[in-house]
Amino acid sequence: MKKESGERVAAENRKARHDYHILETYEAGIALRGTEVKSIRAGKVNLKDSFARIEGGEVFVYQMHISPYEYGNRENHDPLRTRKLLLHKSEIARLVGKTQEKGLTLVPLRVYFKRGLAKVELALAKGKKLYDKRHAEAEREARREVERALKSEERQGY
Repeated sequence: MKKESGERVAAENRKARHDYHILETYEAGIALRGTEVKSIRAGKVNLKDSFARIEGGEVFVYQMHISPYEYGNRENHDPLRTRKLLLHKSEIARLVGKTQEKGLTLVPLRVYFKRGLAKVELALAKGKKLYDKRHAEAEREARREVERALKSEERQGY
């Protein structure tokens, strides 16, 4: 939780960083219903299989699961409904051009609150190949080994 910037992260899509090369990120507002906001504040949102598409000059996010509000009534929402993302026209025009390139897609990275408003960090991403994922995992493991070695040397007083 970031206090200094006024942001409170409700959910992150860690799998996206593993599966995609992140090229650019955009901050987008999201059109929500009342009980959806309450569920997101409670952290009941899952971005695991979600993605975004541009249709008719508007950006929509699909498969973003927001659990029904626990204390809601008949006004509760459909957990997997398609939700509209709010971006400037110039940003949408730029994204239209970029997503028409081969292999680029829009993936939500995280949902957070900024000054009381729900925001989505949307990434323009390119899918990683299996060997890229293995290479990233090997690098991460090597970094951990180096850190462990340095820690053990510090403990021994070298």
